[in-house]
Amino acid sequence: QVQLVESGGGLVQAGDSLRLSCAASGRGPYAMGWFRQAPGKEREFVAAIAWSDGFTYYADSVKGRFTISRDNAKSTTYLQMNSLKPEDTAIYYCAADRSRRFAPGTGSHEYDSWGQGTQVTVSS
Repeated sequence: QVQLVESGGGLVQAGDSLRLSCAASGRGPYAMGWFRQAPGKEREFVAAIAWSDGFTYYADSVKGRFTISRDNAKSTTYLQMNSLKPEDTAIYYCAADRSRRFAPGTGSHEYDSWGQGTQVTVSS
């Protein structure tokens, strides 16, 4: 199993930027994803990235504002979040899918390892 630890969350104002990090321990390959869950809502897909071919996929709500990347040498995945909006407020989770190297999925059930989450709060 891959152990995941997120960091980088915080309280920011609308329009600000944040970069989340997800440090992994455990051997690859695995696709990585970011999900988020706002109070009273279900967990939703944010972004995903393949192991090594650079393939990325984004939810429509964050496309053009968020960028997912990874550094396999550092076993770390990042989520750069720009132009943040109050509706981006949520707990953000990173997740690993060891069953696939390419074409990462968008469903939370496809991921077998999860971090503990990091809170992102965007004030208006």
